[in-house]
Amino acid sequence: MPLVRNPILPGFNPDPSILRVGDDYYIATSTFEWYPGVQIHHSKDLANWELIVRPLTRKSQLDMRGNPDSCGVWAPCLTHDGEKFWLVYTDVKRKDGSFKDTPNYIVTAPSIEGPWSDPFYLNSSGFDPSIFHDDDGKKWFVNMLQDHRRRPRSFAGIVLQEFDPAVGKLVGPKKNIFLGTDLDLVEGPHLYKRNGWYHMLTAEGGTGYEHAVTLARSRDIWGPYEVHPQNPILTSKDTPFVALQRAGHGDIVDTPDGKTYLVHLTGRPTTQDRRCVLGRETAIQEAYWKDDWLYIKDGPSPSLHVEVPGVRDDSKYWAEQNYTFEDGLPKDFQWLRTPEPERIFATDNGKLTLFGRESVGSWFEQSLVARRQTHFSYDAETVVDFSPTDERQFAGLTAYYCRFNFFYLTVTAHSDGQRELLIMSSEASWPTGSMKLPFADPVQIPNEGKVKLKLEIRGRDLQFFYALEGDDLKKIGPVFDASIVSDECGGHQAHGSFTGAFVGMACSDLNGTVLPAKFDYFVYRPVQHTTDRYEI
Repeated sequence: MPLVRNPILPGFNPDPSILRVGDDYYIATSTFEWYPGVQIHHSKDLANWELIVRPLTRKSQLDMRGNPDSCGVWAPCLTHDGEKFWLVYTDVKRKDGSFKDTPNYIVTAPSIEGPWSDPFYLNSSGFDPSIFHDDDGKKWFVNMLQDHRRRPRSFAGIVLQEFDPAVGKLVGPKKNIFLGTDLDLVEGPHLYKRNGWYHMLTAEGGTGYEHAVTLARSRDIWGPYEVHPQNPILTSKDTPFVALQRAGHGDIVDTPDGKTYLVHLTGRPTTQDRRCVLGRETAIQEAYWKDDWLYIKDGPSPSLHVEVPGVRDDSKYWAEQNYTFEDGLPKDFQWLRTPEPERIFATDNGKLTLFGRESVGSWFEQSLVARRQTHFSYDAETVVDFSPTDERQFAGLTAYYCRFNFFYLTVTAHSDGQRELLIMSSEASWPTGSMKLPFADPVQIPNEGKVKLKLEIRGRDLQFFYALEGDDLKKIGPVFDASIVSDECGGHQAHGSFTGAFVGMACSDLNGTVLPAKFDYFVYRPVQHTTDRYEI
């Protein structure tokens, strides 16, 4: 069979849940605070994947206004019971400090495109929920269990309870069926049944460089569960120099001809500081069964190249993306938190209009639309028409991770009304969330006219450019450290930042007058650069 190079879903696509229905494969991944919720990709051959739907699209399903960075939709589980699709997800409202608020929900749909139902609320006892459809017709719900009394971490095991679809509730007894292993931080449970064994696949070790996939089994769904004799079955923790690090949080799928594959999250760190700018990505590994235990081929360390049924068309990966707005917001783009996008943007006459709302660091309503960074080196470009009157109004081009980490080339104005270009940078401001001061010197520009804005990222280096109408592009500001826009600098300590780098357009009006900015187009141009060692 042909080889595919990992990851199969590059860029921010963590916590994969994989499913096959007939000849169609689907992977659902976490979206955290980015709206709409959950990305679902489709493939026929495990090599070529296309984003086809984000099912959580309305307020009744998901409202993340006020959710902190790296909260929101965690670890969805996508299944099919022979009649319809089931999607289970958490909407995390708080994760830092002594408590976590983690309501869990289920939505269903007759087809993958929808329509997706309003949610059933299940519980809030932990996160990473999944549902298992047993061969006797029963449906079982599992999630990691939290106990805020445990120190230093609140991970208390995996809890099981029956779900009754007739009443839309969890029913009957619940039990902590698996406490995890010495790897600690047990989460991400998935149940399977094979040859009379119930198999429990979990994630352990946290989502950083000690991450791992653990497998345990039992003849009874309630346990007790015995741990795999070669636990963990997948991890990078003992091989710090392989390309795929942070390997963990997996799910398995069988092909029509009986082969088994495991998908898992991974990260590709760059620089001596081991920073994962592209966030946590989705990779695939070939697996096999022996003595009713699952093993990873050539494991437990993940392989960079894996045999799959299909041949990937890498030309699509390297193709320049020229986005226009005649048909609405292109599917590659998302926004932050709000289920009311009409308050932050509109597409009309082929333009994207962003309505100036709250600051670029707001957790409630900020006008920012962006796409994932999926390459270590790329160019991004747009043209903006914006007429600010003071320093509280600004719009432009941003490389963005979260409120702690971003670079932002803005069209703004001095307090006297003179329009200017200003670069804002947060520069790894944990724990304050403050921008780095002083800013680079602003550049005065005429008070009317469109402005072209561009950024170039070449591995670690980020350079901004601008051009007035009819002029050539000019550099503006210093060369910045692009690796700061990464998980490791995302405003939290270990295991705390979960998304990935985005690039896009933003607009703020801190005067509250909702001043609009109009964008003509957006270009994302991948670049093959010699420093990008682990590029696909």
